[in-house]
Amino acid sequence: MNLPPKVTERAFARLAQINAGKDPAALRVAVAGGGCSGFQYDIRLEPGAEPDDLVLEGAGQRVLVDPVSLPYLAGAVIDFSEELIGARFVIENPNASSSCGCGTSFSM
Repeated sequence: MNLPPKVTERAFARLAQINAGKDPAALRVAVAGGGCSGFQYDIRLEPGAEPDDLVLEGAGQRVLVDPVSLPYLAGAVIDFSEELIGARFVIENPNASSSCGCGTSFSM
């Protein structure tokens, strides 16, 4: 059986900051075809979950993964990175055999 993706405390904390003072949105993490390496991550905010989404919860926040993307994200770690060149949600994906320099696309 494939392990579900994990979300770090840092990613949940950043999502809580984004949602502060607003109606809380969930962070959707999906995989789609495309990008320079074959697959690309689609990370966006959404108001709610679809009925068959995997919902990962922490710190009062939710991260959503659709059933089509789930096999591509098995065992992945969803984190938040803040560096001098910018801040973003990042995915450490053990299923990716290679990824592009920007980290938004990968191949398997």
